Amino acid sequence: MFASNTEMLAAIGALDRVVGIEAYTHFPPEVQGLPLVGGRLGFSAEAIARLEADLVVMTPARNAAHALTEPMTRIGVPVLVVTHRDLPQVFANLRLLGMATGQEGVAEALVARLEARLGAVRARLAGRAPVRVFMETSSTGRGVYGTLRPGSYSFDAIRLAGGESVFPELSANGPPLVSGEAILRADPAFYLVAGRPDQAAEVPRRTAFAALSAVRAGRVHVVSRAQFLIPGPRVVDGVESLAQLLHGTAA
Repeated sequence: MFASNTEMLAAIGALDRVVGIEAYTHFPPEVQGLPLVGGRLGFSAEAIARLEADLVVMTPARNAAHALTEPMTRIGVPVLVVTHRDLPQVFANLRLLGMATGQEGVAEALVARLEARLGAVRARLAGRAPVRVFMETSSTGRGVYGTLRPGSYSFDAIRLAGGESVFPELSANGPPLVSGEAILRADPAFYLVAGRPDQAAEVPRRTAFAALSAVRAGRVHVVSRAQFLIPGPRVVDGVESLAQLLHGTAA
């Protein structure tokens, strides 16, 4: 269950053994058409049992672990619950999934390649000052905006790309939300929208946002939600592309 876990299993060469997914999983394209075991309305232990799964992989979100761990235990199906808090944990979970599926060698080689790519970005950015960034991940439509939580893999990605969040000390409790007024006071050099081009085009039209340094300099950009908001190998793609955006040819 969850797009991140399916993507990670695919990355370590275990996609051909995935027998069921949840409705929000769309990558890689080969998963389309697989049986669904849940979605917006919850998850079905009965559907998993019918698939005769040998292992259930999930993340403790949307009450999946609460709804499924006990029923799976009752019918003797092992459950692996993984939490992808930061980027080191994402890499550790790739290794863990490799162990769980007999793909240890593939997983280790993948993590080594990902770490080498991050090392190459770090070397190219050595000595360069970090760029102050705000990343919008959602909007309530009432002047409040979602952003990145400190200590998350997305927060790590900004830092590794040579950026620094203009909100480095948001509370770990509750959703990471900031007001428009707070964004104006922070005045980021780059305004990133994890979403669609039309959402980014709307930013300069918000009340007083035309005064933001990022807007005046034409530095409002769309970034991929898949690369920054789904933990997995594509986060490294996000780091590389963002480093290029923030630092140009130096990255």
